Amino acid sequence: MIAPRNTPAPTRPRAEVDEIAAVVDAVRVAAPLTQCLTNSVVTGFTANVLLAVGASPAMVDSLEEGPIFADIADGLLINVGTVNAMTVDSMLATAAAREDAGRTWCLDPVAVGALPVRTALARDLLEHRPSVVRGNASEVLGLVGETGAGRGVDAGDDVDSALDVAAALAARTGGAVAVSGEVDAVVATDTPTLRIANGHPIMTKVTGVGCALGAMVAAYLPVARTPHLAAAAATAALTVAADDAAYRASGPGSFAVELLDALARVDAEAVAANLDLR
Repeated sequence: MIAPRNTPAPTRPRAEVDEIAAVVDAVRVAAPLTQCLTNSVVTGFTANVLLAVGASPAMVDSLEEGPIFADIADGLLINVGTVNAMTVDSMLATAAAREDAGRTWCLDPVAVGALPVRTALARDLLEHRPSVVRGNASEVLGLVGETGAGRGVDAGDDVDSALDVAAALAARTGGAVAVSGEVDAVVATDTPTLRIANGHPIMTKVTGVGCALGAMVAAYLPVARTPHLAAAAATAALTVAADDAAYRASGPGSFAVELLDALARVDAEAVAANLDLR
């Protein structure tokens, strides 16, 4: 059971909170098969997070198999955290196959803007119309050529500074953009921006938490009604679970374990009761 928090009453309509929360349980029922082309640092953690929330991970990332599996999997994540010549080709081919199939997918532009190869790759991937772009403020700014203050995977910009760019990206892709930060934001065209104020600073002390969120978004996309809702529900589930895990943990090591346990516990009822939605 998720430990209750003294969460402020949501400033958004109760029905909106309940719709976000319902996706969390729907994912457990659907058990979406989720393909991840992700970075080598976080593969195991990402797979365990997906299992904890009820999805089925599939780390099918080769050039020979990735594009084929993109037409089989329910969800797809492409994360550019560690790239080389082989992964670049595989990611581009898989994204193209996914677009051709008319299926949803999530792009995580890790450290984009700071390094040239991944920045060029992420911008090429953007042409394949990801349903959700999920990154920190510096990565979102870097994706469209704005100068941010990020250092590799660390954001140096606040969420508000990226909201206009996020809105432009959402209009370009026809999907949503999830900007992670102290208060997360989910942006889409013709939909009011959602802000989620759950989460804990210790999340930044464990490798792979942000990358795992991208995988959760990918898993939630085939289940949720819209990309905006998928991104909001995944963010809500992760951050509500992180609040609970931080309450129980004694440091980053125990937090990583507690987070997996909390994600396994989190359900629609816990999200509805604890979500700080603005």
